[in-house]
Amino acid sequence: MKKKIWIFNHYATNMFTDRNGRHYAFAKYLLKSGHQPTIFCASTVHNADENFIHENQKYTTNQVDDIPFVFIKTPSYEGNGQQRVKNMFHFYKNLFPVAKEYAKLYGKPDVILASSVHPLTCVAGIKIAKKLGIQCICEIRDLWPESIVDYGMLKEKSLLSRLMYMGEKWIYKKADKLIFTMEGGKDYIIERGWSKENGGPIDVSKVFHINNGVDLELFHLNRENFTFEDPDLNNPDLFKVVYAGSIRKANNVKKIVDIANVILQKGNHHIKFLIYGRGPERETLEEYCKEENIQNVEFKGYIEKRQVPYLLSKSNLNIMHIDNTNLKKYGASLNKMFEYFASGKPTITDCEFGYDLLKKYQCGIVIDGATKEQLAEAIIEISKPNSIEYETYCKNALIAASDYDFKVLTKMVMW
Repeated sequence: MKKKIWIFNHYATNMFTDRNGRHYAFAKYLLKSGHQPTIFCASTVHNADENFIHENQKYTTNQVDDIPFVFIKTPSYEGNGQQRVKNMFHFYKNLFPVAKEYAKLYGKPDVILASSVHPLTCVAGIKIAKKLGIQCICEIRDLWPESIVDYGMLKEKSLLSRLMYMGEKWIYKKADKLIFTMEGGKDYIIERGWSKENGGPIDVSKVFHINNGVDLELFHLNRENFTFEDPDLNNPDLFKVVYAGSIRKANNVKKIVDIANVILQKGNHHIKFLIYGRGPERETLEEYCKEENIQNVEFKGYIEKRQVPYLLSKSNLNIMHIDNTNLKKYGASLNKMFEYFASGKPTITDCEFGYDLLKKYQCGIVIDGATKEQLAEAIIEISKPNSIEYETYCKNALIAASDYDFKVLTKMVMW
């Protein structure tokens, strides 16, 4: 049965501009199957000085690749302070009148998929679905407030935390179905004592898992069409270790630089670290490399998202460094990881997740809590020519990518 589907995602505005991302991919493959998806998102672009609405209107609409987008009026903001919180509340508040008006114009949907980065989107989805007499699927991509508590930004026993946990439990109870992007979502509910088996209000039989993924069709298209010149990438004599992402303290890119230094001190001059991205730590780390004479690291700067597939196709090894937290036991849903899989190259990381996909598919090296010396030794070992293990990792990475192709994942959603 073909369905009309509304997707609520505050931050899908980036997906309109990038023509990429989880819900863009869902909508793309839903359209191909004859469904009618519409994406509702904020008028502001996260981390950019751009707003699609400057006049006195509640919303505006546009299309990209035949996917309708509805931009809800939200105020511009910078950073992660009070202005961003205000932006979230405006999105929540304005969704209600916009959904009502849009339903009058184009008919009500058969189902709403409300996706969290923040939980207010799920709250709005549940309430709007109830008014329309339809189902709401809530997609949980971050555990709020657990993530904030785990990073020390909020005390677990504070009044605000307790209120947020109550709100989280309400969402899980009221949603018709729950999709967690991390595989341990059901574990989380059980551990909090919220499942019916533990006397709680939540039926875990309505809890499902659909991880993030990669649109292989788009990945391959971009790899062929958005190339760029880089002498290091095209140097066959180098074993290229690639990091692509933000260069900020939270990502601790300095550890990657220190790993490179250990490798250099051991005389392995054929291994070079190529760091792509921008962020406040870049200048400091470049200066650090000069002071310490670390010559096997190159900061390449920002590249467009559509150029990432070409970059990764030229890599020999992708590196993923993540701070260890208590949340890792519930699994990972990192966009970057699936692009790494699609490159057909192995990945090395110092963080072992619950339900770890690198270990499951045997497509990389996982050394939980590894020191820079341990990671350096592992990179030196895998860089040796004619490594059978290396070829196995490459083959398995492509198998993982095919399993997490959005063409496959879209069919898993219970519309």
